[in-house]
Amino acid sequence: MAENKTNTDRIKRIYDLCEDHFGDVRFVGVKLQNKIGWVAKVQFDGDFESLTADGETSIDALRKLKNRVKKIIKRYNGV
Repeated sequence: MAENKTNTDRIKRIYDLCEDHFGDVRFVGVKLQNKIGWVAKVQFDGDFESLTADGETSIDALRKLKNRVKKIIKRYNGV
């Protein structure tokens, strides 16, 4: 049986991906905004300031953010 992931698990996974590739991570989280909906954000301490993704649900926003981070890492490793 598949284990149900929580938003905490998803945030931790994004944090680990970012920390391994980018270095210092200041913040990873998700919040609800009135006009946009759910927004997931990762904020860095270095030159690369932040990445965001939005979605209809918190799970959707976190999933999009993780995919965005993975895409950047894949492009970087392909160079």
